[in-house]
Order: sequence, then C-alpha cells, then structure tokens
Amino acid sequence: MAKRGEIAAYRPCVGVMLINKAGLVWIGRRFDKQNDEGKGHWWQMPQGGIDKGEDVRAAARRELAEETAVTSAEIIAESAHWYTYDLPEHLIGKSWNGKYRGQTQKWLVLRFIGDDSEIDLAPPGHSQEFDRWRWARMDELLELIVPFKRPVYEQVLKEFRHLGA
Repeated sequence: MAKRGEIAAYRPCVGVMLINKAGLVWIGRRFDKQNDEGKGHWWQMPQGGIDKGEDVRAAARRELAEETAVTSAEIIAESAHWYTYDLPEHLIGKSWNGKYRGQTQKWLVLRFIGDDSEIDLAPPGHSQEFDRWRWARMDELLELIVPFKRPVYEQVLKEFRHLGA
C-alpha cells in the first residue's frame, strides 16, 4: 500500500442530483460513516464509483437504483466538468482500499417521475448507505453536507441551480 503522500489517484465516480416535480432535491442521511463531526450527522446526494468500462449515464442510473431503488427518472443534464475533491488527510490511504486520495465526479441531474413510495433505502443486493431521506431545497444543501465535500457541492449547485426550486 502506498503512503499517504504518494497517493495521487482519484476514484472515478458519478454523483446524482435527483429532482422531483416540485424542484426539490433528494438527499439521504449517511448513518454508517464515522467522521470528524460524528456518525449519522451528514446528508448527501447519491453517488458512487464508475465500474471499469461503464458508461457515466449507466453508472448514474445504477448508483441511484442501488442507493434508493429509484428507476423512474429521466436524465435531464450532465455536468460540463469533472469535479474533484480530496479526502481529509486522516482518511487518505484508508478509504477505498487505500488506492485513492479522493474522488473525481461527473454529476448528472435526473428528474424523478415516480412516486415517493418507490424509494427504498435498503434495496435487495446492496448495502444500505442511508437511514433517512427527504426532499430539500437547493439552498439547504451546503449546510447539510460533510465539510470536505462542500466545495464540489457549491460548484454542482451553481451549475444546476436553474433546474431546481
């Protein structure tokens, strides 16, 4: 395993901004991740790694289904750029089998066309990542997100603000 200072790679990842008919954004509360600020304290939009050879749009749909069971959604936008963040120093070399110093993310916006009853935080075949979920206004998101991800969320919100409430 490489030492923290030697890890230069970023994990390829997708982020999903799921927007409902009212223009609100889906967020889930992470309950399984201990961090500097405590466990069960932070919310986020769905996100996850892109499998080798997987198309970004397919990865976004897969991650959304794995984390929320949502399949009733249409892709309406894709970020113009890849957004990158570093993990906090004490997690570099530990998360993702020690391979990555952070993530580089392509963000997609999907319009939710289903019913809230479709949402299931423990879909079969996937480890549950969230213990609660809710719809939020875009202007609420930054205060709810773990601090080290906030710069990426700021950029994503700026790019897609026109699509939400």
